[in-house]
Parts: sequence; C-alpha cells; structure tokens
Amino acid sequence: MAIATLLPATTAFIQRAPRMLIGAEWVEAADGQTMPLPNPATGEQLCVVPRATVDDVDRAVLAARQAFDDSPWSRTRPRERQNLLWKLADLMQRDAELLAQLECLNNGKSVAVAQVMDVQLAIDFLRYMAGWATKIEGSSVEVSVPLMPDQQFHSFIRREAVGVVGAIVAWNFPLLLACWKLGPALATGCTVVLKPADETPLTALKLAELVQEAGYPDGVFNVVTGTGITAGSALTHNPRVDKLTFTGSTAVGKEIGKIAMDSMTRVTLELGGKSPTIVMADADLGSAAAGAASAIFFNQGQVCCAGSRLYVQRKHFDNVVADIAGIANAMKLGSGLDTSVDMGPLISARQQERVWRYIEMGRDSGATIACGGEQFGPGYFVKPTVIVDVDQQHSLVQEEIFGPVLVAIPFDDEADALRMANDSPYGLGASIWSNDLAAVHRMIPRIKSGSVWVNCHSALDPALPFGGYKMSGVGREMGYAAIEHYTELKSVLIKL
Repeated sequence: MAIATLLPATTAFIQRAPRMLIGAEWVEAADGQTMPLPNPATGEQLCVVPRATVDDVDRAVLAARQAFDDSPWSRTRPRERQNLLWKLADLMQRDAELLAQLECLNNGKSVAVAQVMDVQLAIDFLRYMAGWATKIEGSSVEVSVPLMPDQQFHSFIRREAVGVVGAIVAWNFPLLLACWKLGPALATGCTVVLKPADETPLTALKLAELVQEAGYPDGVFNVVTGTGITAGSALTHNPRVDKLTFTGSTAVGKEIGKIAMDSMTRVTLELGGKSPTIVMADADLGSAAAGAASAIFFNQGQVCCAGSRLYVQRKHFDNVVADIAGIANAMKLGSGLDTSVDMGPLISARQQERVWRYIEMGRDSGATIACGGEQFGPGYFVKPTVIVDVDQQHSLVQEEIFGPVLVAIPFDDEADALRMANDSPYGLGASIWSNDLAAVHRMIPRIKSGSVWVNCHSALDPALPFGGYKMSGVGREMGYAAIEHYTELKSVLIKL
C-alpha cells in the first residue's frame, strides 16, 4: 500500500470556512446554511460548503451580468483573453497536485489518475481554447438586396460573445467538465456562473481562486455551491442568463432544455450514454479485451461515454468475456489516495445503491454474473462486474447504470452488430475493434453516435468536438464547435 501524503495546502483548503465566490467576494450562503461533503472512500464527512439560496444565485448572475455589460472585461481584446487563459492554465499546472488531491478526496477517484488525466486534460483544454481567442472571425459578404437595385452596400457578419453563461456540471469529472465550459466562455468574452455538482464542488472553488489570481475582473467567474433543486433550478430559470450549458443525466437535461426554450435561452446539453464496444472477429483480441475492460471500469464506470455494452462476434465471445473477467478479478479496490489501487469507490451511497439494484435486477431475471456482482464498505465500493445471458431489450442493456457494470452479448455478423449498437435511446460514443479498414469505414457512418473510436475507447482531444446523438444531448463541447456555441452571429448591412 502506497498512500499519497496530503499537501498542507490540501488540508488547509478542506478545513477553511465554507465560502463561495460571488463577484469580488467570498461569501457564505445568504441564510448561513451549509451542506456536508462525505469522503466516498470512507463515508465520513470531509468538509462542509455553502448551500446557496435563490438570492445567492441571483446575486451571482447579476455580478456576471454587470461584468459582461459594464466592466473592463466587455472591452477586453482577444490577445488579453488569450493571455489570461494561458495564465490560468499555468496556475493550474503549478497547483496540479493540490487539484488532484481535492478531486480524489471529493470524488473518490485515484489521485494519480486525477493528476495525469483530469487535471492535465483540463490544463491542455484551456491552453487549446486560449488559441481560439485570437482566431474568432467574421466575414464580409457581397450582397444583392434586390429591392434596392440602384444602391451600393457594404455588408459583413460579426461573431459576438453570447453573454452570461449559466454552467451546471456533473460529479464524475468535476474539474475537467468545469473547464470545458469555462474555456470557450472566457475565450469568447462571456461571463460565467458555475454551479458544480452537489457532491463535488471543491475543485470548482479552487478554480475560482485561481481565476482571481490570474487577474480576471470581478464577476467574470462566479461559483455557487448547493443543491440542484435550489441553486441549479434558480440558475436555469434566471432571465439574465443568455446561455445554459449542462452536463449530467438525460432526465435533468430534458427539463433544463424545456425551461430554456420557454425563454429562448441558448443551450448546450451533454447527457447520458450507453456506448457500445464492438469487437469484430479479426480484431487483436487481447488488445480488445484490455480496451473493453478499460472502457467500462475506468473511473469506476462513472463515465458518460463508458463502453457499458459489449458486442463480440460469436466465435470469440466466450474467450473475450473470460479475458475481461480475468482483468476485473485482478483489480484492486480501495481509497484513491492509495496509488496501488486500480479502482476507487463510487461517488455516494445513493449511487452505490443504484448500481447494486441493476446487478440484482440481472440476477433476478436469470442473467449470469461472469465476475464481480458484490458491494462492500466502508465507503461506496462495487466490484467490477460482467453480466452475460442478457436480452438486448433488458433494462441492463437499455438504461444507463453509471457504474462498473458491463453487459456482454454475442453477434453473428456486421449487420447484427450495427443493429444492436444502434438499438439504444443514447448515442454518445462507440468503439470498433477491428483491423479490417474496409469494414470499419462501412460501419462508422452507420453508427448513430457523436464519437466513434477505432481500436481505442473514450480517447478525447481538445480539437475534436464531443457530444451526442439522440437522448445523449444537444450541441458539442471542445473543438471550434464550442466557440460557435458560445457566440451569436450578427449580420450588418450598411447603405453607402
């Protein structure tokens, strides 16, 4: 066992008085209420944070509104926005170990993985978005205006910041998801009110400190901690918000989308997934088994694009499933501070109970538990589980479990694999494991998902847009597509 030693700065951050950032001030909730945060590895209380009221959210949105309309931020040039993002990324790099420890303690994930994956990807993304700040372009247009044939015109199209952004993020990658929202917002000149997940606000609060240290004007970035029912709902309904961006469950995303349409608030929704992993007969089966295991067990299966449905060509099905079960059985579970651990706890007792219900549902319906199928404590642990002998229409196959549970089904041919892969209300990601490039290129356009990976899974890059088809969402994160979602187009026509 190799337990990471907490930095003094980590301990101090956890022990500090509960505060959140609104405008220039670190404040308590208006009514003084707080909410406890448990350590997922032990179930014990880690610390407390403010439980924001509706008034707190209103004040944060007003601060963001004033910063967008009236502060020097509204006149900041592209080069300055670029440099501020670089400075923020540099500060995150300086404090990478601290951010990783906070993420580990608050979320339960491996501290080592958090530093090399969550924190570093967030830094890389901000640096990528910094480059876009100086490359946001409009265009000039030669117009006809047929109703005024004798006149001359000059016409152009501007791309302008959308305004105040209300951002609500999930608990599985708290820091990374916050930066996915923050990067394009700051690159384009928007202001932000961030409502982190109820369970995981710590890295968002540290991020707010770093935004201040980087030199952003007051009110450009605000963080309100609290419940989705109160703070999240208040942010969603606030008429001063110009754009809502949400990462989380499909059910909540649909409600946010409906509310946004009532006021025509711009919206981006990155929602749930039930991503298929397709292993063709010609694949490197060892690599495919290892890749499929990583696709579902990484981050305890708490990944929106986790490869939670496995389809293997029938003649290799038993061998691939046995290999994945072997990998799962060899995984060490424990605290994310233990650097020898392969898998940490789930986020909460509620999530542990949800995942366990699905496993029990499988047992009750006659499915076979090929490995795992156990839970334990203290903390919120579920062993990596593989389930076979499941019908394609079973809830295990059709519903997002969001835990380390893989359902595996054999298929006979390419058409069979595509039919089952697309037989889902979701369409976030998919992977194909094959060395037959002709078959791969036939399959890619027929898979209904926002991302398709070949001989890998959940491989993300800041330049590649990420988002879903169907119930997996609306709009895209990352890439230039994100810039488009944080801007409006304005057409200008000047009669000479």
